[in-house]
Amino acid sequence: MQEYERKQLLERVEREGATVGADIPETITIQGEEIDLRTFVFEIKRRETVPAGERDRVEQAKRNLRRERIERLEAIEEGDITREEGEELAGSIIGIDRALNALESLGPTDLEREQQAKKAQDRKRWMSFLKKALGQDEGEASRRGR
Repeated sequence: MQEYERKQLLERVEREGATVGADIPETITIQGEEIDLRTFVFEIKRRETVPAGERDRVEQAKRNLRRERIERLEAIEEGDITREEGEELAGSIIGIDRALNALESLGPTDLEREQQAKKAQDRKRWMSFLKKALGQDEGEASRRGR
C-alpha cells in the first residue's frame, strides 16, 4: 500500500462523522474469538438501562472493542498490508466505533443509586427551605442584621 493511501484510510477512520450511516458488524473476531457484535449491542440497547448483572459484561466488551480498534488502527498505520486489506480494516474500525458509540450512550446503569441520590438532594433542599422559612438560616440572619 502506498503511503498516501494509508493516510487516506487513517483520515477516513478518524473523521468526526465517520460512523454516520455505518452499520455495526454482524460478527467480529476479537483475540481469536468470534463475537455476535450486532446482536450483543442491540440486546443491551433494547433495555432502558444496563442491569446490574450485565454491567461488567458491557464494560469488558467496551474495553475489548477499544483494544481491538487500536490493534486494527496500528495495522493500517504500520502494517505490511494491501489496499484491500486496509479498506477492510478501516470499515471494521468504523463498525467498532459505531458499536462503541451505541454502548457508550446507554442510560444510567444504576437506577436505584440515582433515585437515592435524588431523594437525598430533595431532602437537603427541603431542609434548607424550612430553615430559611423559620429564620434558622444563620448566614441569612447575619446578613439581615439580626
